[in-house]
Amino acid sequence: MSTNQLDKKSEAWSALFSEPMSELVKRYTASVFFDKRLWLADITGSLAHAEMLAAQGIIGADDRASIERGMAQIRSEIEAGSFEWKLDLEDVHLNIEARLTQLVGDAGKRLHTGRSRNDQVATDVRLWLRSEIDLISDLLVELQTALVDVAEQNVEVILPGFTHLQVAQPVSFAHHLLAYVEMFARDAERMNDVRRRTNRLPLGSAALAGTTYPLDRERVAVTLGMVDEQGHPQVCQNSLDGVSDRDFAIEFTAAASLCMVHISRFSEELILWMSQNFGFVKIADRFTTGSSIMPQKKNPDVPELARGKTGRVVGHLMGLITLMKGQPLAYNKDNQEDKEPLFDTVDTLKDTLRIFAEMVGGQPNPATGQKEGGITVNAIAMEEAAKKGYATATDLADYLVKKGLPFRDAHETVAHAVKAATSHACDLSELPLTVLQGFNASIEKDVYECLSLRGSLNARNTLGGTAPAQVLSQIARHRVRLA
Repeated sequence: MSTNQLDKKSEAWSALFSEPMSELVKRYTASVFFDKRLWLADITGSLAHAEMLAAQGIIGADDRASIERGMAQIRSEIEAGSFEWKLDLEDVHLNIEARLTQLVGDAGKRLHTGRSRNDQVATDVRLWLRSEIDLISDLLVELQTALVDVAEQNVEVILPGFTHLQVAQPVSFAHHLLAYVEMFARDAERMNDVRRRTNRLPLGSAALAGTTYPLDRERVAVTLGMVDEQGHPQVCQNSLDGVSDRDFAIEFTAAASLCMVHISRFSEELILWMSQNFGFVKIADRFTTGSSIMPQKKNPDVPELARGKTGRVVGHLMGLITLMKGQPLAYNKDNQEDKEPLFDTVDTLKDTLRIFAEMVGGQPNPATGQKEGGITVNAIAMEEAAKKGYATATDLADYLVKKGLPFRDAHETVAHAVKAATSHACDLSELPLTVLQGFNASIEKDVYECLSLRGSLNARNTLGGTAPAQVLSQIARHRVRLA
């Protein structure tokens, strides 16, 4: 069949059929207008396949050279925006193949030797996703670095730590931010783990059963960088699984969902902290919007929208799991539906990470090189809030334990002290020593050090604690890790 015939009849298999595909079905089954973003992966995989076919003597050196020349022109056309994507050719693969055959003739037709669109698309998606994971990993570093930068500036700032959204104990604001750094560090670890399983070669599985041609699949894997840390080629070992496996896409979307959940939790805190009732932080105006009716409003649209987009990404995860749950081996047309949720998950996560890194850390000032316009911290409001909920009550209990009182008895004693402070409308640290000694005679003047917010902070000087010395140590650790 000539290239013109392929273009005219729309399908590479049309000789078997007695009537053309209906226009409605053509539109329903086509994927070219969303899977065309795989074009670079498709060309990259095809060039590696052609190189191997030539090395194995399956195609001639002249054919390989023609394929490379044709692919170079196609790449130029796509990058220039002049490539004509045709609905009749259904997907990215047939569009590129048809154009290649138009450019180089029979050599273009020989490229498909020893492969199917089934293993071709599986390879393309893996190559594309691998590159996207690399970009996401870089963005996770940027966001973590922005958080560490803000943390380093606020080690001594006291924030009320909450449980059940009730004031619990004072913590360093930096310590609080570093909790999110830990979350995003785990997200980066998960992305790296997903990348390892994504970076395996299905090409050569053909339609489902392998091929009769003497392919060197490991050669293709090495050419495409689908190797482990020791440089050993990573090849899908079962042809049925190779063409039908979408675990890597589900794993990625699961990792992306968890990352978005972390962003959503951070967003919720930013929204609370920005409200007038808290007034702990401000974000730059460019990340907020006004109200159409209330001129005093600055709405935290970016954190709110990120919180909302988390549901969208989690929905894609559920969609992909449901997509795969009823499929028999091997490839099924259902799998065309894996791309749009995967693509949207990647786009949403990248955009969110990028905007949060800037919103937290700001942008470099060209004149000074210093970052400006990130989170602005109201340290006074934070410290005042920490005084409102008897945040050092546990410190008083610990003080009594060190005096020999069993913790449960100390807990009960402090509860009575808090009740007294409540009735006097004052903080524990404001109760006279004689009143405190009425609850336990062992209490001495040094109790006021442990009842102060600063004393409470400094006392938690154990690994992972909120004491400034520990926080600075963690910041140094993160600096080394993120360098």
